[in-house]
Amino acid sequence: MSELSDQKRVLIATVLSIAVMALWYWQFPPARPPEPVNAPTTSSSSVTPPGSAIAGGGGATAGTSRPASATIAAATSPSAVGDTAEKTIVVENGLYRVVFSNRGAVVRSWQLKKYTDADRKSLDLVHSEAAQESGNWPLSLQFADAQAEQAANRALYLMKPSAAPSQDTLTAPAEIEFHWSDGQVDVTKRLKFDDSYIVQVETSVQRGGQPVAHRIAWRGGFGDFAVLPAQRVMTAFTGAAGGIRVITATGLGDPNQRTVPAELPGSFDVVGIEDRYFTAAFMPPEAPAAQLLPAVMTLSGRQLTRNTLIGGQAQQEILPEIAAGTTDSASAPVAMRVFVGPKDLDVLKAVRPPLDALVQFGWFGFIAAPLFYILKWLHGYVPNYGLAIVLLTAAINTLLYPLTLKSWRSMQRMQKAAPEIRSIQDRYKKYGMRDPRKAEMNKEVMAVYAREGVNPLGSCLPMLVQFPIWYGINRMLTATLELRHAQWLWITDLSVRDPYYILPVVMALMMWIQQKMTPMTATDPSQQRMMNLMPLMMGGMFIFLPLSSGLVLYILTSNVVGVAQRWHLNRTSPIKPPKGKGKGKGDDAASQP
Repeated sequence: MSELSDQKRVLIATVLSIAVMALWYWQFPPARPPEPVNAPTTSSSSVTPPGSAIAGGGGATAGTSRPASATIAAATSPSAVGDTAEKTIVVENGLYRVVFSNRGAVVRSWQLKKYTDADRKSLDLVHSEAAQESGNWPLSLQFADAQAEQAANRALYLMKPSAAPSQDTLTAPAEIEFHWSDGQVDVTKRLKFDDSYIVQVETSVQRGGQPVAHRIAWRGGFGDFAVLPAQRVMTAFTGAAGGIRVITATGLGDPNQRTVPAELPGSFDVVGIEDRYFTAAFMPPEAPAAQLLPAVMTLSGRQLTRNTLIGGQAQQEILPEIAAGTTDSASAPVAMRVFVGPKDLDVLKAVRPPLDALVQFGWFGFIAAPLFYILKWLHGYVPNYGLAIVLLTAAINTLLYPLTLKSWRSMQRMQKAAPEIRSIQDRYKKYGMRDPRKAEMNKEVMAVYAREGVNPLGSCLPMLVQFPIWYGINRMLTATLELRHAQWLWITDLSVRDPYYILPVVMALMMWIQQKMTPMTATDPSQQRMMNLMPLMMGGMFIFLPLSSGLVLYILTSNVVGVAQRWHLNRTSPIKPPKGKGKGKGDDAASQP
């Protein structure tokens, strides 16, 4: 109702004020005391706090007239339904163990039995600390009216099957129904479990017999909170036509109003929330075979801000929260399938629609993906992923041996020509880089290279080939679930850096040994010093940067193989002059400019 202008006369203002008060009293009469529960179909009633009238699309809002049919439906609405005490019920199968509370009909714990956290306990994807701090839990409901939403998510629901005073356990396949009503608003939530990671969820919210628009939300954070905050990456995502769009937590909602959900435009075949290795994906019900167009999802999101320790200092961490619904949620119950589980490629490919696009290998996916499948194949024959990385490295370096041999020949020839190249450079060092006579120096150097059959880039070829492989290995190790918590000797997780920095130190040592066994091709003293410092720089990089220890193991193994190859080449491949090449005209190339 718009405010009355100061220019309006006092009499009209008084009359309108009385009319508004009368209309308000008629629309929202004082709450009736709870009726005695004698009927066998209901449990002890629980009356929710004031403000339980739910506003939003599809529901009758306060201050608006309702049709006669809605009035009749309200008069015949069921009595208050609820419980008098908070209870929990557990549903489990071979994959998960989920704890539900009848307070809000929400999830309090969602443990994956096949995966553990840093303490080797079953991984819980619900972060109870963040959820308690915000007061919101997974599978809560979202309405347009924040007060009504709080009432529905705090009420004590009646559970079917009913739980014991402490806790009951159901084994999938199983179904649970939560029901609550204050006599006007009626909320029902049904969940169906089978032997997979997918749970079927259906919710219905009515006021006065009319459906109320709502969404199903995942709140309170998600994923493995045992990892370091710097490595904890939680994002929302949307999917359509097989593609995935990732949305960071700061991209959800207004940063100045983090409790207000923001609509994300579009219709999607999947929406959800994820961290590096796990996801909660909301999908429409499976479309009937006769239905031409599949159902679509909508998404709203907001930011959850919580205090945490990052780097030993108290900082604020922003976590994503999402709410999903179907496009017809205002006219029918909201029904969806919720996948809560690992981002295992084989598991994700079996879901409909497939969710394997959630495993993103980045720009070098054409390298990372094949390496992953080869590594997984090797793991079928060896019991340890660290050993599988060693075998994979040996195989790759064996395949690259022809390039190594070609590079070795090129370095030998460059080493043979190095004194003459140095002499030419010394004669021209008094000239600046922009001096035209520098071009004459380059011509003389290239003439020596041509005479000796030297390719200046030949010695760099194996390294240029290895760089994309390094990136692909690191991306594979950090993106695939199989390498999470993969152990090797003292390493407890090959996807993160070595906690004792043993691998980087040994890698730098082996790199230095390999360098000493390699012909020195640099003629400039500053370049030689830089080459001598390269092992130390590489070791320091892997100590200070959070790169995976599996990548360091790959490089270390490459260096060990390289040392063995260079030992063999030093014994069997002395310097030989190139075929058809001899010293001729180019021998006097050292003339003065």
